[in-house]
Amino acid sequence: MSQEANPAPRSLAEALRARDDASLAALLRSRPDLITPVPTDLTQLATRAGTRASVLRALERLDRFALQTAQALAVAPDPAPYPALLGLMAGDAGDEAVAAALPRALGTLREQALVWGDDERLRLVRTARELLAPSAQHPSPTGLGPTVSEATSGMSPGRIQEIVTTAGLASTHDSVSAVAALTALFTDRKKMARLLAGAPDASREVLSRLVWGPPYGQVTPEPAAHLRWLLDRGLLLPTAPGTVVLPREVALHLRAGRAHREPEPLPPAVEPAAVHRPQVVDATAAGQAHTALATVEELLTDWNEGGPAVLRAGGLSVRDLKRTAIALDAPEPVAAFWVELAYAAGLLASDGEADERYAATPFYDEWLQRPPAERWARLAQTWLTGTRTSGLVGGRDAKDRTLSALGPGLDRSAAPEVRHRVLTLLAGLPAGTAPDPDSVLARLRWERPPRGAASTARTGKEDGTEDLRARLARWTLSEAELLGVTGRGALSAHGRALLGAPAPGGVAGPAGAGGQAGAGEPSGPGDKLPVHHRTTPQLPPPALLSPTEQATAAAAAARILAPLLPEPLDHVLLQADLTAVAPGPLERPLAEMLGVLADVESKGGATVYRFTPGSVRRALDAGRTAADLHDFLTRHSRTPVPQPLAYLIDDVARRHGHLRVGAASAYVRCDDDALLNEILADKRAAALRLRRLAPTVLAAQTDPAALLEGLRAMGFAPAAESAEGDVLIARAHAHRTPPRTAPEPVPEGPPTPDATLLRAAIRAIRAGDLAATAPRKPAGPEPAGGELPRTSSAETLATVQAAVLTGESLWIGYVNAEGAASQRVIAPVRVEGGFVTAYDHTADEVRTYPLHRITGVAELAGE
Repeated sequence: MSQEANPAPRSLAEALRARDDASLAALLRSRPDLITPVPTDLTQLATRAGTRASVLRALERLDRFALQTAQALAVAPDPAPYPALLGLMAGDAGDEAVAAALPRALGTLREQALVWGDDERLRLVRTARELLAPSAQHPSPTGLGPTVSEATSGMSPGRIQEIVTTAGLASTHDSVSAVAALTALFTDRKKMARLLAGAPDASREVLSRLVWGPPYGQVTPEPAAHLRWLLDRGLLLPTAPGTVVLPREVALHLRAGRAHREPEPLPPAVEPAAVHRPQVVDATAAGQAHTALATVEELLTDWNEGGPAVLRAGGLSVRDLKRTAIALDAPEPVAAFWVELAYAAGLLASDGEADERYAATPFYDEWLQRPPAERWARLAQTWLTGTRTSGLVGGRDAKDRTLSALGPGLDRSAAPEVRHRVLTLLAGLPAGTAPDPDSVLARLRWERPPRGAASTARTGKEDGTEDLRARLARWTLSEAELLGVTGRGALSAHGRALLGAPAPGGVAGPAGAGGQAGAGEPSGPGDKLPVHHRTTPQLPPPALLSPTEQATAAAAAARILAPLLPEPLDHVLLQADLTAVAPGPLERPLAEMLGVLADVESKGGATVYRFTPGSVRRALDAGRTAADLHDFLTRHSRTPVPQPLAYLIDDVARRHGHLRVGAASAYVRCDDDALLNEILADKRAAALRLRRLAPTVLAAQTDPAALLEGLRAMGFAPAAESAEGDVLIARAHAHRTPPRTAPEPVPEGPPTPDATLLRAAIRAIRAGDLAATAPRKPAGPEPAGGELPRTSSAETLATVQAAVLTGESLWIGYVNAEGAASQRVIAPVRVEGGFVTAYDHTADEVRTYPLHRITGVAELAGE
C-alpha cells in the first residue's frame, strides 16, 4: 500500500504503519538498536525510534549531506513543505547539484525514521529537532540563531511595539501580532532590502560578522550609534544583559536563504596518487605477505621458551616491546602491530602460571602446518575484522594511564568498519591505482562527519571521535601495506578477494564502494581517472561480511595468493667465512634445523646464517652428533662444505660432553684430572665456588644451569647429565600456553540483523500491531487505552466456545506465569480441560492458553 494512497500520517507510528515490509526491514537494518529487543508493535517501535540515545546513534551515522538536510529541517518551520526545505538547502538562486541530491538525502532520513510526513508536511522527529535546533547552550552547525518569536519571548510588550514602529511597521494591539508583523518583514526579501539599504556601513559590517555564525555578540550598556540602529529595528535582539543575537530570519535574508554556507551534496572523489601495473602490485603485495609470515614466525620463535612477563595490569612492558622491536629489526609501532596481530589471531597468549609470561598457544603449531597462503589469510582476516588497535600503543587512556601492547584498553569498535571502508574505496579505483591518503580521509569525513551537532548537544564539546576515525584510516593504509593486502599503496588481487569485492572490469565495484572504473577506462600514468560516484553518489557503504562470507573470502584470497608466493627452497649456499646464504624461503625442516645450527646474521631477500662455536654446541645439545651435522650440511648445500666449517664442527664435538654437570647442588665430573685442575686454577671459576670431591669430581655451590653457563663462558663445552649419568639432550623445546581462544572483537552497538531475524521480527511487530489496533466489539465497557479487556470467566468461556464454532478471531488480554500482561489476537481451535488452543496471530503459531490467565475477551469488528 503506497503512502500517497493514504491520508497524511498524524504521527511517526502511523507513518511506520503505512510502510511495507521491505521499508521496515531497511529501517531495522540501518538502526539495529531498534530491534533489541523486538518491539511488541509499531507504536513501541516509533517510541523507541524517538529516544535520545537511538536518535543520536542514527544522526552520527548519516553522511554529511543527509546531516545537513536534517540540520536544515531543524531550523525550518515545523512542519515544513518540501519547497521550503529546498530553499534552505539551495538558497534563493538555486543549486542544481543540491536539488538533484536532496531527494536522496530526504529519503535516507525517512528510511531511518528521522523524518516523517509527506512532502507537504515534513516533520523531523522531536528528539532530533531538540538536538539539532539552535540554542544559546548548543549552537547549531548552521550558525543560525533563534527565530524572532523565540528571541522576543521575554521582551516587554512596550519594547516590541517600539521596534515595530521604528522598523516602519504599523503598531499593533498585542505582542503576538507585533512579532508576526516583524517576522513577515524579515522574511520579505524586497522589504528587507529597502530596510537594509538605509543602514549605516558600520551596521552592515556588524551583520556581516554575525551572518554565518556564531550569531551572538556582546554590547555595552550604552551601544554605539550603529549598534543602536540595529537594535531599534530588531535586526539585533537582546537575549541577556550585554548579549545580543542575530534573528534567524535576518540571517537567512543575508545568506540569500541558505541554511549552510557550503552544502556538500556530492562526496569528494578519491584522487589517485600513482598508477602501477597490476602485476607489479600483486607481486609486491605477495612479497610483503611472505615477509609478514616470516616476521610472525620469528616473533613466536623468539618467545618459544616463554616470552616476556605479563605486567600486573596486563600487557607488555615498554622495555620488552623495545627488545622485541630489536629482535624483529623493526620500529616499535611496527613491532606492536605484529605482537597485537599474533595475539588477535590466537597464536600467542599468557600462560596463566604464577610467574605469568607470554608464549605461543597450541594453535600456533597447528597454524604452522597450514600452507603459507592459508596462514596469511588467517592473519589478514583477523586484522580486517578485529577491534584491537595497535596504533594506540604508547598513548594514554581516559585515566591518563599508558596503553601497552597486549594490554587492556586497545579495543576500538569502529576499527573493522573503518578498515573495511578504506579498502572498499581502494577497490573502487582501477586496478593498480594507489590513492592519495588525504583524499581517502576527506571521503571518510563526508561519509561519517565529525559528531558536531549530535555530540555537542549531548556533552557541549567535541569528543574526538572523528580524530580517531582519521587515525584509524591512516593506520589502515600503513598496516595493509605491512600485511601485504596492498602493494605500493594499491589494493592487490588477493586483498580484493579478502574484501569480497569483485575483480575490476566492466562493472563498478561494490555498492557504495566508490567504484567507477570500467574496462575501457584509462589506467596508465597521467591518464585522467573518472570521478567517483557521479551517477549514484550516495549509496550507503556495504555492510561487513558475515562469518560465512568471511571464510569464503579468506579461502578465495588464499587461492589467489598461493601461486604468487615464492616456492620454499631445499638448499643453502655455504661460504668459507662460516656463513650460509639462503637465497629465498626455506622448507620448514631445513629452516628449523638451520635455526638451531646457526645464528641469523641478516635478513632480507636472502637470509645469512653464521656458524659459531655456540650455535654448533646448541645443535649438539639438541641431540645431534658431528656426523649428523656433516651429513645435513652435505645434503642441503649447493656448494661443498668449507673446511673451516667442518673443522669447527669437529672441534666443538670433540670437546662437547667431555665435562659432565649434574646436581649436587651441582657437580662436575671428568676422566681427565688435568682438565679439572685447569678449571680449579682459573680465576674465573671463583664465582662457581668449586671444590674437589674426588680425582674426577668437582662440587659447586650453584645450580647446574648456572654451572653450565659459567663453564661455557670460560671456554669449555660441558654437557648436562641425568641422575643415572646419561647425557641430557637439551632439545629446543617449546613452551606453550594451555588452549586459549582468540580475543573476540568488541562490537560497535548491536549487530546488523540478518534476513531471517528481520522477517521474524517484522512478522511479530505486525501481529502485535494488529492485536493493539484491531477494531473490537467489547463484551462490556470499552477499556481505557492500553488496558486489557475485562470479562467474567463465564463470558470469556462462552465467547471462546462460540468463536470455535464460527471460526472467528478474538481479541484477548493475557497474563503469563511471570505476570507480564499482553494483548493478543487469536483464532480459537478447541476448548477443553480449562485450556483454549488457538492460532495466535501475534506469535504466528498455534498455542495453548489457560483460561484462568485470560483477563477478558472481545470480538473483532471485522476480519
